Amino acid sequence: MTSPATSSHLHAPAASPFSQPKAVWAVAFACVVSFMGIGLVDPILPAIASDLDASPSQVTLLFTSYLVVTAVAMLVTGWVSSRIGAKRTLIAGLAVIVVFAALAGASDSIGQIVGFRAGWGVGNALFIATSLAVIVASASGGFVGAIILYEAALGLGIAVGPLLGGLLGELSWRGPFFGVAALMSIALIATLVLVEPMPIPERKVSVLDPIRALRHRGLLTLSLTALFYNWAFFTVLGYTPFPMDLGAIQLGFVFFAWGLLVALFSVVGAPRLQARFGLARTLYANLALFAVVVLVIAIFVEDRAVLIGAVITAGVFIGINNTVTTQAVMTISPVDRPIASAAYGFVRFIGGGLAPFAAGKMVEAWNIRVPFYIASAALVVAIAILATAHRQLGEAELAQAESVEVPAEAPPAEAPPVEAGRSGDRDPAAVPVDHVVRQPVRVDAETDGITVAAIDASSQAAEVVAAAGRLAARYGRTVHVVHAQESAITPDGAVETEAFAAAQALVRTHLVALADAGVPAVGHVLRHVRGHGAAGRTVAEYANAHHAHALVIGVPEHGGLAALMEESASAELWRHARSSIVIVNPERDPVAV
Repeated sequence: MTSPATSSHLHAPAASPFSQPKAVWAVAFACVVSFMGIGLVDPILPAIASDLDASPSQVTLLFTSYLVVTAVAMLVTGWVSSRIGAKRTLIAGLAVIVVFAALAGASDSIGQIVGFRAGWGVGNALFIATSLAVIVASASGGFVGAIILYEAALGLGIAVGPLLGGLLGELSWRGPFFGVAALMSIALIATLVLVEPMPIPERKVSVLDPIRALRHRGLLTLSLTALFYNWAFFTVLGYTPFPMDLGAIQLGFVFFAWGLLVALFSVVGAPRLQARFGLARTLYANLALFAVVVLVIAIFVEDRAVLIGAVITAGVFIGINNTVTTQAVMTISPVDRPIASAAYGFVRFIGGGLAPFAAGKMVEAWNIRVPFYIASAALVVAIAILATAHRQLGEAELAQAESVEVPAEAPPAEAPPVEAGRSGDRDPAAVPVDHVVRQPVRVDAETDGITVAAIDASSQAAEVVAAAGRLAARYGRTVHVVHAQESAITPDGAVETEAFAAAQALVRTHLVALADAGVPAVGHVLRHVRGHGAAGRTVAEYANAHHAHALVIGVPEHGGLAALMEESASAELWRHARSSIVIVNPERDPVAV
């Protein structure tokens, strides 16, 4: 037996994110182009206003129509994809973007561009709803690499969009629109040819499902928090190009630097901060610091150097918030990930869409500082709203999962509830999913403890469970077989990477093996865990809450770029576990217990 060292959960060698089939690359390329649309128009806003004799508030409607229509369309994406399938939904979204981006480039008035950007928003919603699911379904050699590739594509698109807009905008404001249409046409053809058809889901989603999901207090609270945050985000993104008074290419470089920070802190910074400080504290601090930056913009909006520096710095807090808020939504929400994502997207995009237009109207009525003062105040409101769900967020983060119960193959035996270590209540994430107990069992968490076997779908799982069984039998303890079901959660989407039925079957198989050996056992599936690092933390917290005497794991094997991009399960379990850990190495002699 050793002191805490490493975790076995999901310990298979990390596949390179670049070792993916062509279908994944096709969709990843489409992701890059799609996310370019967020900042693509920033560098050409002043040029459009000048060439088409439009006011800044009229030009900012390019953001408003795009985002508000995206918000409303989010309500129907689940209805569409559950009836025609993910691939067809993805293709429909790509096709809509191609058509309306080209039409926007061919427009002769600001009204036409605004209208065609609205159509573009419909395609964007369809694309956001299905791109992550298609990438995960098409990935081979491990989904972790595919998720890293998706996040890299998202970040690259956000960063490159303004730069491409600036470069093409130097030629004409029409250039960025035609450029997106051409690039997305390539992505559309590649998706048609390379992505395999995907089965249509058995469950049909209703258009009203996302609205019903907002009845959940935690989901509604976080969505409203995101609405006010997005008000500030898109005030900065949509209106700061005007007071900067720069050319298209200069604006492109400013927002390219901004986008690089958004990408870096979305993919790398946010997960690390969340792991160290937790969801709630990270969100509070990040929103407060972002409010300070926006306040600096308001005060020094006429000082170009300070304004540029503040806008670029804002990318840090925008990147963190995009990822951590999405994680919080998926953690606290009791509904399916796609429905929660649609409900959250609907509310937050409303705030982002209205903010730039409102900023233009405020400037016309008062002065250039007012919209940024309002944006800073909106972030303070977001903090106040978030505070009303502090308890629920803390409980959801501790649980990391939704509890489920699986019918047992063997007659269940009564087992007394285990008291949770932190709250004094039974751990809500660990309601037994199966009981296979052949003899009466006494569980005394404070004195006897339990033995936790942390498993995944690898070949080591059988050895881990067998070793846990021998250890439990020797000391008269119960084995808790624990498996963390991972979800892919990115700043713009969430999808389960392992079917819940498969997770249930995995746990049941090992419970039956323990029952055949006469070892009392209880099984748990910890649901919707984001990534390997979160899996290690969640298993460790489960063991801590149940006063585990020992945590049995396999030999960790991880490395490569995937390990650099996220916390490994082993490192996180080492950091958080308070019990002793038994490491099972199948290549050596069995552990003597």
